[in-house]
Amino acid sequence: MSVDAVSADLALIDAPPLFAPPAGFIRLRLTVAYHGAGFAGWQSQPQTRTVQDTLHEAFERLGAGGAARPVAAGRTDAGVHADAMPAHIDVPDSFQLAPERLARALNAHLPPDLAVLDALPAPTGFHARFGCTGRAYIYRLWTAQQRHPLWADRALHVLGQLDAEAMNAAAAALIGTHDFAAFATREDRHTVRELRMLEVRRVGEIWEIHVQGESFLRHMVRGLVGTLLLAGQGHLTPAQTADILQGGQRARAGANVPAHGLTFSGAEYGHMLYRSE
Repeated sequence: MSVDAVSADLALIDAPPLFAPPAGFIRLRLTVAYHGAGFAGWQSQPQTRTVQDTLHEAFERLGAGGAARPVAAGRTDAGVHADAMPAHIDVPDSFQLAPERLARALNAHLPPDLAVLDALPAPTGFHARFGCTGRAYIYRLWTAQQRHPLWADRALHVLGQLDAEAMNAAAAALIGTHDFAAFATREDRHTVRELRMLEVRRVGEIWEIHVQGESFLRHMVRGLVGTLLLAGQGHLTPAQTADILQGGQRARAGANVPAHGLTFSGAEYGHMLYRSE
């Protein structure tokens, strides 16, 4: 389903009153896309460029002074891209710009590596982060012998042959609800997660690794991809991959692949899909 068609259906979400905007504010739902190379991630940080701060500043330039910082479905790390990131922002109810003009107006105040694809009034109870029931990522590999400048900052260049069948067999051993501590970096939270999809697809010289789950640990997706690369290079069997999962030791899994190959590709809210595809 396209992001343009999802707004009315999101009204079906049964969200608690906790998700309502503060008194005197209205909530707007955004779809945001960005090229992550020039950002230190989504989350606001002092003295560095982030997606959250850049978007917030654009609202302030449009006269939405006092607006809260925008909230995204996923707080991507430095260098990670987004095709269709759902977000919301609470603006004062005195904000006059009509929603149908808002995306275009915001984009006039945003840099080339960040854009608002649409902006609409949020359905009652909508919360981009806490209402999200599923998140999707794609990690891209460029597998040709020679590097390609158009993919240099959007896909990891991998030399040598990869075995897609072996990678998918290893991926199958990881799908389900498990303790994913072996694939996380410096994680203090509870490490059990549900991995709903982990699948390798070939699209010519580009290989896409599709990953879906409700939520992910720090660097978990990049650790999963690094482990699948070991399987594709003949260094891990599905049984060994399962043993790594059960053992919970980060050192046994594959290294985190670089951030520039990773793209946040969409989200789910209840039964509604919110994807770039």
